[in-house]
Parts: sequence; structure tokens; C-alpha cells
Amino acid sequence: MTSETPYPALEVLDLTMDFGGLRALNAATLHVKGGEIVALIGPNGAGKTTFFNCITGLYHPTEGDIFICPPGKQRERINGLKINAVTERGLARTFQNIRLFQNMTVLENVMLARHCRSSSGILGAVLRNRKTRLEERDIVRTSFAILEKIGLADVVNLPAKNLPYGAQRRLEIARAMATEPFLLLLDEPAAGMNPQETRELEGLIRQIRDQEGISILLIEHDMKLVMSLCDRVTVLDYGQKIAEGTPREIRENPVVIKAYLGEDI
Repeated sequence: MTSETPYPALEVLDLTMDFGGLRALNAATLHVKGGEIVALIGPNGAGKTTFFNCITGLYHPTEGDIFICPPGKQRERINGLKINAVTERGLARTFQNIRLFQNMTVLENVMLARHCRSSSGILGAVLRNRKTRLEERDIVRTSFAILEKIGLADVVNLPAKNLPYGAQRRLEIARAMATEPFLLLLDEPAAGMNPQETRELEGLIRQIRDQEGISILLIEHDMKLVMSLCDRVTVLDYGQKIAEGTPREIRENPVVIKAYLGEDI
């Protein structure tokens, strides 16, 4: 699998994050090539979600550099950008805890995310001019098409709160895809899923990579999923990278076994 750009889709160099006297990340480094599925794993409290929060603009890292290189575009440093600016550049994420608008329909949840790619603005929404009406029709069409790909087309009019747990997780991914990402960050997407839902999730993630050309970085504790799905794995412990390699290399790494995996993987 080759990258579409001369640089990795995502390159994080020496990322450090301090909270007062606590160092949550210490010079952590990671890269994701175009078309790769990469996992970030480690014990609870290792700094994984903090890493995601730094990449997506929720936190401003104390030190280090975050570079992105979308297909066909120039490499860009995104440190310090606001969340909406990061999203506009093609990074989208889901969260460990489901953050859907529970009383809105499935379709409305995706449409709301899609509005970040609209241009009508507040004035257009008030005046309801022709451009705004055409744009809204396009948002509906595009949102429905995403739900078809995700496998939720038959529940578009249901309130999000009425979906089974696994379908709510899929809806979160659909909402992230509505922002047109080149890189999708998934924070524990299989958390709380049963084995059947996890298998379906694995197929969905592969589909997103293979059919949509989206690179994927995920945090996950389900090691069977990680080992069967990912091209590469990076391991954090106490905010530091302790290993990086293929799933097989990680599975056999004695440092990783001692720190996290145990002897049963």
C-alpha cells in the first residue's frame, strides 16, 4: 500500500503535553501513511486520548509538531489550530463516549455534521435564497448516501436514542465521515460491542479505507480487533512510545508484553 503524497498523511513529532506538574505525553512520535490503518494502544492512563485531543485541536501541546499532508495538498503544521480549522483540513474523530444528538433523527445527526462543508452561512439560512435551498438539498442527498454506505439507510428517520448500541457507534462514524475527512480518528470504536458488532465494525473500517481512501488512526483495547485489522501499531506507556511495528512484531515484543499485552495474546 503506497501513500498518495511524499509525506505521511499524519506525522507527529516529539509531542509533549503537560498539565501543571503532570506530563501526560513525553516526546511521543507517530505517523500514518496514506491508506493505512494504524492503532494506538496502551494501558489506561497511557496518554492515548490526550494524544488524540492534541491532534484534533482540543488541547494545544506543550511541545512538538503535528503535520498533515492531505492527498494532493502541501504538508502543513496544524499545532494550535482551533477544532473547526482542524476539521476543515480533513481530520475527523469519534469519541470514547457516544456524543450523538439523541433526540435528533439519524439523518439529522449526519446533516448537522455536513454543514461544516456548507457556505450559505447565517444570512443564507435566514433569507432562504436559491443557493441555500440547493445546498440544503445537497446536504440531505450526501448525508443519506453516507448512511447507505454505513448500513443505516433503513433507520434514517429514527431518533438516534432508539438505535441499538452498535448502530449508534456506526452513526458516530457516519457523522465523522460527513465532514469529508482524509484521516479518521476513532477513539475506542469497539468499546461495549458484542462479538458480532465488533466483526461488523471491522468490516466497516476496512470498507472506509478501501472504498473511500480514508486513512485511519484508532485507539482500541480489543487486541483481537487490533491484530487482525491494523497495518501497524504504536504502543504508549506513561505518555511515552515504547514500541512500534506490525501487529506480529508488537505481539512478540517483550517490552509490550510486560507493559500491556500479557502472555495470552
